[in-house]
Amino acid sequence: MASGWPKKLATTLLTVAVTLLGLLFVTFMIGRVMPIDPVLAVIGERATQAQYDETFRQLGLDKPLLVQFGIYVGDVLQGDFGKSIRTGQQVSTDIARVFPATLELATLGTLMGVFLGVPLGVVAAVYRGSWIDQIARLIGLIGYSMPIFWLGLVGLLVFYGMLDWVEGPGRLGVFYQGIVPTRTGLLLVDSLIAGDMTVFKDAFGHIILPASLLGYFSLAYISRMTRSFMLEQLSAEYVTTARVKGLSEWQVVWGHAFRNIRIQLVTVIALAYANLLEGSVLTEIIFAWPGIGQYITTSLLANDMNSVLGGTVVIGTIFVCLNIFSDLLYRVFDPRSK
Repeated sequence: MASGWPKKLATTLLTVAVTLLGLLFVTFMIGRVMPIDPVLAVIGERATQAQYDETFRQLGLDKPLLVQFGIYVGDVLQGDFGKSIRTGQQVSTDIARVFPATLELATLGTLMGVFLGVPLGVVAAVYRGSWIDQIARLIGLIGYSMPIFWLGLVGLLVFYGMLDWVEGPGRLGVFYQGIVPTRTGLLLVDSLIAGDMTVFKDAFGHIILPASLLGYFSLAYISRMTRSFMLEQLSAEYVTTARVKGLSEWQVVWGHAFRNIRIQLVTVIALAYANLLEGSVLTEIIFAWPGIGQYITTSLLANDMNSVLGGTVVIGTIFVCLNIFSDLLYRVFDPRSK
């Protein structure tokens, strides 16, 4: 079995390389087919023809398309996504600044989805057909059906505008910005490290509503998949045997049935996390959250394609890596897959 690991590792690495190369090719072609002149985006529409021609050559647009793609891949591998027209900084610098906000939001949302969705799915499967199961399925149905922008607006109206239970849009109040030193980029973590509970409370008040919104959508997916996995296990013969032997329902459900779905849940949770990282654009816009989703959207409206493509590559790479990570965990927890 050990002798097969090098081959499987090589296959995995090759798959990752091909997938990422395909991602780069797609983003490269998007930058070429968009009805936006990259030269005019850099020098402006009032530039002379000589300036236009010089910039055209500097950007490498006079070279064959395959050569341009090779240059693009080489730059991306060095972390160079070009310069942002909107901010005047390197795109990689901008992404490093805004991505922690998205990471913090998606992580908290995923944790909410896991700690609430998994028990809900298990209980719904155990009491299949009961009112508990019906409520769990209704929660999942609403989570899949309701537009996230509508729930976000309603949440702001009720919990911020009417009840004043949470803070408003943004990541931190204006008064508290710059007080806590940036170490991880995660405001909740940085404020705890600094020991400033006032900033922590304000940051928590801003993040709790959008994170709960994302957590609800994550909960809907995780609870539904957990219920499906558990129903399959609870109908298996080994569960009947365990009950005949006199084991308690707690031991049967959590010690046997749930234990056998942990491997599948790893993949489900990883996909849920990846979806929140790449799919929080509307949430970030509604809550004025300064993350990568809002950064890409604002850049797109400003015709800043370097920023759009750079952010797309980063999100796509993270999605691929999370899928590979879940696959590796699957192999670790399930000896049969090795």
